[in-house]
Amino acid sequence: MQIREIMRACPVMPVLVIEEAEHAVPLARALVEGGIRVLEVTLRTPAALAAVKAIADAVPEAIVGVGTVVRPEQFAEAKAAGARFAVTPGLTEKLAVAARAADMPLLPGVMTPSEVIAALELGFDALKLFPAEQAGSLGMLKALGGPLPQALFCPTGGVTPESAPKLLALPNVGCVGGSWLAPKDKVNAGDWAAITALAREAAALRP
Repeated sequence: MQIREIMRACPVMPVLVIEEAEHAVPLARALVEGGIRVLEVTLRTPAALAAVKAIADAVPEAIVGVGTVVRPEQFAEAKAAGARFAVTPGLTEKLAVAARAADMPLLPGVMTPSEVIAALELGFDALKLFPAEQAGSLGMLKALGGPLPQALFCPTGGVTPESAPKLLALPNVGCVGGSWLAPKDKVNAGDWAAITALAREAAALRP
């Protein structure tokens, strides 16, 4: 799948911080059951790659990717674990080269117009606006749409169920990133039904 196709598959891309690998499969199943198939597992914990592999093996209907990719070698590691796409908080030429070498669809992070132009020059027109709230979120995306209409965004960082519908209504927004779909207390308690309910609400957010 190309990155734009992945972005259009769900209105909300959950940003998942998985502390325990055994939580990965039931969490993924709960999200998929609620209609959220695209899952970003952040590489912020020692369990992250094991979680990606578990989801890729046991929940084939999920489109699992990795987030918080900050080193070139992480693309090959993530692909070996079964990741189908990658998300970075920012973009460098080394990261761009490594993503291409691994044949990994990449959603790179940008925050400013200059960073958007730099990403376009490197061949990326699907971008993560991050951190969205600090970057101006709705106002910034409206402003970027005029001079840079070829860029499609996934605003991430401070997005809420309340702000998501307005963002998703913009023509240059393909999806939003959100951490509210997998609250730590619900994951630790194994309350998968509550997470499915959150996913169902998120899946209905696209206007």
